[in-house]
Amino acid sequence: MPTCPAPVRPLDDAAAAELTALAAKLLADHNAATSPELLAALPGTCAQLSDTVRHALRPVDTADGLFVLRGLHVDDTALGPTPGHWSSVGDAGALWDVVLLLVSTSMGTPIAWDGQQDGRFVHNIVPSPGHESEQTGASSDVLLTPHTEDAFHPGRAHLLLLCCLRNHDDIATTAASIRRTALGQADVERLKRPVVPILPDDAYEEAQRFAGRPAPVPTLFAAPEGLTMRFDPAYTPLDEADAEWREAYRRLEDELARVSVAVGLEPGDVLVVDNDVVVHGRVPFTARYDGTDRWLKRASVRAGGRPTRPAAERGEHGYGQAALTAWPA
Repeated sequence: MPTCPAPVRPLDDAAAAELTALAAKLLADHNAATSPELLAALPGTCAQLSDTVRHALRPVDTADGLFVLRGLHVDDTALGPTPGHWSSVGDAGALWDVVLLLVSTSMGTPIAWDGQQDGRFVHNIVPSPGHESEQTGASSDVLLTPHTEDAFHPGRAHLLLLCCLRNHDDIATTAASIRRTALGQADVERLKRPVVPILPDDAYEEAQRFAGRPAPVPTLFAAPEGLTMRFDPAYTPLDEADAEWREAYRRLEDELARVSVAVGLEPGDVLVVDNDVVVHGRVPFTARYDGTDRWLKRASVRAGGRPTRPAAERGEHGYGQAALTAWPA
């Protein structure tokens, strides 16, 4: 697997200082990164960004389906220890919550989930004791299988942002674009059929208890700019599908593995992923739980008017989960 070939958009020192200064002012004015008033102020603050910064913060625009925004600087000492669980983070790294919200708002509308991390618009991704073998961001010992973020839900993000605060062990994030694969047309046509559902992952305990019948969804969809994808094999009941469909799905997995890249994020890097084009995961690692483990901030963004999903998704129940927006639509 290639290491860190992802396109990089550099921020020079002046641009990085501009972005962090605006974030620091927002945080000082509103006292907390979770403040509703701070969320409401994001669009007006983004309008103050220079053309140079706004150009760097444009959405993904290549078939790679991702890029790394590089040039921000994290003070490892001032950051404090990596928390052992998202619920114990408090206001640690709050400046980077606001930086990530500004980057998100430049690309669309930040969204959150009422059933995940208390409805926060920025999630903390840290290894947590007792979760080592799960297929969630809190795991460590296992390969986090490549997947579409929140694939079970029709209101899932169009863009996923991961901001690296600490990564002493150079733990790679994996990514694979459907538009780099060479899947046969017969397989593409099979995987466009809604055959099996995608179930809620272990981060959504309430959604897993939803009483409604899971609806089959297509894995692939033809959009104007190319194929898009809705993919989460760890939470897809593949044994409910016919043999030909399962074989096509297996070949898709093989193709995604073939084109997968390993992105080594440095502190201050923001990885931006097109969630309709790229699946992402993470290599296994051994967590120490000593305050020095990998620590990412995660944000989800909805972009209006994108013809990247089947119209039938609008009728899905989403397992009772509601997506929250940072400000009224």
